Amino acid sequence: MQSSTIQHVTFAGWRCRYGARKSGLPTIVQAQVAAGLAAGLTQKEIAKLRGVSPASVRTVAEALYWQLGAYRATAAVAEAMRRGWIAPVVLALLISGINPDAEGMRHRAPARTQTRVSTSRTVSRRDVGSVYA
Repeated sequence: MQSSTIQHVTFAGWRCRYGARKSGLPTIVQAQVAAGLAAGLTQKEIAKLRGVSPASVRTVAEALYWQLGAYRATAAVAEAMRRGWIAPVVLALLISGINPDAEGMRHRAPARTQTRVSTSRTVSRRDVGSVYA
């Protein structure tokens, strides 16, 4: 592996190393997905940042899990860090901690809830009507 094929990109506060397909390093897309997962972003949030569909991110994440021998995102992130594919950018983490709107940007709108109506099997006498009157 030549050092000229190794390139770097910053995504979601993480510095990512990437290279050509057969170089033993992730592609730029895989590196960005790994960095997004390491930053605690959901697949939908990663898709929005990258400008692709969530299905594309899910496909890349599954390929990344297979490549790293992981079953979960946390295991994939740990293995990517161990291999040196991703590393946190300390300056970006400090700046995001200073930003007063950082917490407000992470909140999601509440999910729509359905109102459940329960029915009773027991029928009271007044429901039957005046049969015995």
